Amino acid sequence: MTQRKTILDIQHNISLKKYNTFGIDVKARYFTSVSTTEELLEVLREPAYPDKLILGGGSNILLTGDINALVIHMGIKGISVIREDENHVFVRVGAGENWHEFVLWTLGKGYGGLENLSLIPGNAGTAPIQNIGAYGVELKDVFTACEAVEVSSGNIKEFTLQDCDFGYRDSVFKREAKGKYIITNVTVRLTKNKHSIHTGYGAIRSRLDELGIEHPSIRDVSDAVISIRQSKLPDPEKIGNSGSFFKNPVISTHDFEKLKLQHPEIPSYPVSGSEVKIPAGWLIEQCGFKGKRFGEAGIHAKQALVLVNYGNATGKEIWQLAQDIRKTVREKFGISIEPEVNVL
Repeated sequence: MTQRKTILDIQHNISLKKYNTFGIDVKARYFTSVSTTEELLEVLREPAYPDKLILGGGSNILLTGDINALVIHMGIKGISVIREDENHVFVRVGAGENWHEFVLWTLGKGYGGLENLSLIPGNAGTAPIQNIGAYGVELKDVFTACEAVEVSSGNIKEFTLQDCDFGYRDSVFKREAKGKYIITNVTVRLTKNKHSIHTGYGAIRSRLDELGIEHPSIRDVSDAVISIRQSKLPDPEKIGNSGSFFKNPVISTHDFEKLKLQHPEIPSYPVSGSEVKIPAGWLIEQCGFKGKRFGEAGIHAKQALVLVNYGNATGKEIWQLAQDIRKTVREKFGISIEPEVNVL
């Protein structure tokens, strides 16, 4: 019987340090990279490697130990307009495209909708999993569909906006479909004209005012967002981090009113008539963690939501720091803050 030949290059004992933005130096027992859906299907059919892990941009992951599995690095690229009308354009992006570079591509074409999501680290394929969001805009606001491969069967399935069941930093891919599908491309619906400009969240408006911009373009908004993020968040190329480590907790207005009696200065943002969102960074800062360093792990000096690797921290050390922060916030405020990153 002829042995089936694989087209893939399977490497052994590969360091994942350059494949995760925390810069954690753990090893993958087996490693390969795929650049097409066909290559992905090929590796999924490989019986010699029953345990597999998909790795995208590595920006939303904390690796706490070596991976005793086949790590599949997602490298499917490509950006294309699949259809358009007078006012809108539908753009498909490969899962392996860098998200920020994709945003810049859309701005270069004059397409609006992603400008508030500038400079978010990671690749396009992980954007729906997280329902990435920033400054009053979330992926779900422009998302139309994504294609994904079902791991068990190799079948390709299209997920619509409704199928994804997006929530705050949440989607079906973090719940019922977790680990069952691998996203290969994402389609978004962007504006060609009459752009909806969102400047009411965070420091965007004040940054535009500083620049004397009264009627901002989509490029102006993107530039403001980039400037704000660069002033608050460390560059993963210089200091290991995964951006915001924790989600902003959502609590009932009833609980918030009780909390406000003890902490009158506590900030909040309305979510609905019965719920409010509390900035996790504020809670962490009030607990005295902002700017603190514990060995090689620490909390960024300008943004308490960001945990950092000063060079040689292990994933376990960063996760222990995260657990200490969660425990202290819970004791002081009675609020549980949950990690935004995936911990492996």
